[in-house]
Formats: sequence, structure tokens, C-alpha cells
Amino acid sequence: MKPVEDIIEIKEEMAKKDKTSILTFIVFIAISAMLWFLIKLTKDYSTQTVFLVRYTAIPANKWIPASEQKVKLTFVADGFVTLKHNMIRHRNRMVEIPLDEVPYRLESGYTYSYSSQYVVERVANWLGIPASNVSINDDKQYFNMEDLQSKELSVVVPMRVQPQRQYKVYGSPTIQPAKVTVYGPQNILDTLNVVYTEQLRAENVSEDFEQVLGLDFYDGAIRSEVDKVTVKVDLERFTELDVEVLVTIPDTLTVRFFPETMTVKCMVAIKDYGVIKPTSFVVEADTAQLHQRNPLLNIRLVSIPPQVQVLKTEPDKVEYLIMD
Repeated sequence: MKPVEDIIEIKEEMAKKDKTSILTFIVFIAISAMLWFLIKLTKDYSTQTVFLVRYTAIPANKWIPASEQKVKLTFVADGFVTLKHNMIRHRNRMVEIPLDEVPYRLESGYTYSYSSQYVVERVANWLGIPASNVSINDDKQYFNMEDLQSKELSVVVPMRVQPQRQYKVYGSPTIQPAKVTVYGPQNILDTLNVVYTEQLRAENVSEDFEQVLGLDFYDGAIRSEVDKVTVKVDLERFTELDVEVLVTIPDTLTVRFFPETMTVKCMVAIKDYGVIKPTSFVVEADTAQLHQRNPLLNIRLVSIPPQVQVLKTEPDKVEYLIMD
């Protein structure tokens, strides 16, 4: 039995040695491949590529029909940079040319140009290599830029303000600037009468406040040199007030009404409490019904002071007597 056990032990040791040899060989191959790959990556390569150029900071009164254009160029870089470049999708190889930073000139008509060096510098910065390692065949880059039509529009602020109890918004918000000049295609400007801000929101407020709000340019269909406005909202404490207003008639007849007044229950700002008088309101009877000899005339409130909120009026009909 012992010789058999010895043979088994010898075979196991040989199998272990074979596994060790195979593992050593694999590790050697892996290290060799890695060293070869690193050596290759440290070498410089010349690569032809295409980058997208996007124009930004376009003047408000201009527009570029094609805001992106393709530029062919060549760069020299080590394998690390080249590999990184190749792993990025074509549509993501993009640099921006801000027209407020890059000098451009009118060539003819609507065609403008600028030095290709600005593209070179931005591509080099994108790749992380010196600008001297990037080259473009053309000295200039060309693009078309056309004029837009203009229109002055009033600014409107959508509001959602929830003041504290007994407080209300006093008057209309103050907007600075209240009007802006916008630019866009004529067919779009013809459909616009106002330009809106983003919604103004405030809750549980009891004091005047300001907000800076962006303008809504209809998903880029129009533009302006002004993109924000300052909106000031005034708040006042309000209280109830009952006013007895004489009923009048827009006619030359002398008429006596029963009752002679309409009771107007309203909310007024405390600062206006002493200013609001019965003569601040106008209540008129229906002239047509008067000439038709109706026994009762409808009456209605036709004029109220600014910043007054009417809650209730009574009565809505009166008797009358025409005086000779």
C-alpha cells in the first residue's frame, strides 16, 4: 500500500507544479502585454478628427441659422490622450465659441469670419494638450448670422401670493423695467403682445418684498438683452368698511329713490380708511327701465376707488318717484 500512496503523492505534487507553472506563465504574459501597451501609449500619434463648434453669446438682435458647424483638424498627442479622444462619441466632441469673447468681422452679406486659432485653442484645452499640437488647414472660420426683427413688449407677472390674515396685495406690482425690447422672426413677434415672467410666489407675507424673475422667451423663439426683471409687491393691512352711496341716474330727469342709497360692504387698506368716502363710489339706476315705467329699477355699482375690494352690495333694486 505504501508505494501506491507515494505514487499518488508524487502525482499531486506534479499537478501543483504544473498549475504553478501555468499561473506564472499567465502572469508573465499579462505583465508583458501591459508593458507593451504602456509603451505604445507613451508614444505620440497624429490623429485626424472632426469637432463640433457651437456658437454662444449671440447678440440679442441676431440669430445664427446653424448654431453648430463641423470643423476638421489634426492633433498630435500621446496614446493616452488619443485613446480618451477615441472613446468619446463624435457628437460629444464639441467646443464653444462665445461671440462676446471672440473678435469676428463681417465678410459680405450675412457671412462673418474669425481666426481659426480660437478653435485650435479650445480644442487643445478640451484635449488637454498644447495648442501647438493642433492644426487646421483654414486660417479662418466662417458662419452666417442674420438680423432679427424687434418689438417692445410690456412685462406681465403671473402672481401667486398668499399674505397673512387681514393683509392683501396693494395695487399692481412695480416692475423694473416694465417694458423690454425683444427680437425674433417677424411671424412670431406678430403673435405677441406681452412677455411673461416666471411665476412670482410668496406665502405668509405681511411686508413689502422684491423678487428678481426671469423672462419667458418661449423656448428660445425670441430673445432680449434683458433676461430678468425686478418685481416689487406692496402689502397693506385691510379692514372692512360699510359705505352708504347715493343712487344716481344718468338722465336729466329729477328722480327720488326709495331707498336713496346702496350699502356697499368692502375691504379697504387701513392707510386709505379715512380717504374713502361715499362720493368715491358711483351707483346708477337703469335708465331703460325708468323710461319703460317699471315699478322697480335695477341699480348697480359702476365705479369704485382703486385698491378697494367689494364684498357685498344691497339692495339691487329700488322704488322711485319722478319729480316734476
